[in-house]
Amino acid sequence: MRIYADCAATTKMRHSAIEAYREAAETVFGNASSLYSEGQRAADTLFSCRKRIANILNCRPDEIYFTAGGSEADNQAIASAVRAGAGKGKRKIIASAIEHHAVLHPLQRLRREGYEVVFLPVSTEGIVSVDDFVRETDDSVALVSVMTANNEIGTLQPVEEIGRLCRQRGVLFHTDAVQAVGHIPVSTKDCDYLAASAHKFGGPKGTGILFARKGAPLFPLVEGGAQERNKRAGTEDVPAIAATAAALEEAVSGMEEKNRKILSMRERLIDGLLSSLPHSALNGSREKRLAGNANLCFEGCEGEALILYLDDLGIAVSSGSACTSGSLDPSHVLLAIGRVHEIAHGSLRFSLDEHNTEEEIDRLIKVVPEVVNKVRSMSPVWRDLNAGKRKFIL
Repeated sequence: MRIYADCAATTKMRHSAIEAYREAAETVFGNASSLYSEGQRAADTLFSCRKRIANILNCRPDEIYFTAGGSEADNQAIASAVRAGAGKGKRKIIASAIEHHAVLHPLQRLRREGYEVVFLPVSTEGIVSVDDFVRETDDSVALVSVMTANNEIGTLQPVEEIGRLCRQRGVLFHTDAVQAVGHIPVSTKDCDYLAASAHKFGGPKGTGILFARKGAPLFPLVEGGAQERNKRAGTEDVPAIAATAAALEEAVSGMEEKNRKILSMRERLIDGLLSSLPHSALNGSREKRLAGNANLCFEGCEGEALILYLDDLGIAVSSGSACTSGSLDPSHVLLAIGRVHEIAHGSLRFSLDEHNTEEEIDRLIKVVPEVVNKVRSMSPVWRDLNAGKRKFIL
């Protein structure tokens, strides 16, 4: 039995999404920009999907734009807000220190180009302070960007409150909701931009959603065509968009009941691992986090070794963001919550969804401690810790 416990990296396509894709690929193959019947059938399908997604996100259909992924949606929102702000003399951007790299990297580039970029710290539980944003927000701010839920430690951020404060002060607010949409109730009420990605909730890879509030500045990143109301050139992938709408509708159906099941499994997993493995700890808030996220660190271990041994035993987990899993650098998120390098290197992220089972949790609780103890037994750091040559941190 193989266990897939890395749903934060990507999810398996839902059957409803596969069926929607197949049907659209066979029957709605026209170019949605064409005037003849096949094109208009594609355009009608595109509008229907836009409407269905807008209904879930509590916004207007003409505020929904389709992109090639969440990263593109983040980049377009940031570039648009900053360009508009620069035209008004606003060159300051505020974000949390634990944003996804799809937000961090554009902001770091903007800093190199001369913009003032403020990365605000988070608490040891991985939550940003609203008071910090209030203190930093002034008339020079072009954009505030705070993710809805963190991709590594799953912590939920106070985006509604921050969004309301930004609206009161006339500051554009963007939220990367890639980990949240389809997993918790998400509304566009208090933001100007919101990014989502289909493959995080059972849809296809390569399809993203950008919400841009009516009247918010929006400039194209990809030029060369009039698609997406002149905001994103390129012939729309109607079958993938149809699959996205179907997946999102299934994801939000019975969400509360699904999350109760997932939360129960997560809590049992956390308790089982922490009780079996001394010198281990949960990263981030236990309460204010996505139901399926359990990110733990194990002192005296390297996360990469744990992943490889677990994979050999049929278990798929990660040591952080899927986008940086090839990096040997410690997670910027774990460093931001106060973990030192050697502890941050020894982390594992388990991310579950409703398709995981209690039997899988039983196996994780049994196998993960065996692997951690095996890796620790080969670690000179662990030997030094037990010999008293180093002091335990956890």
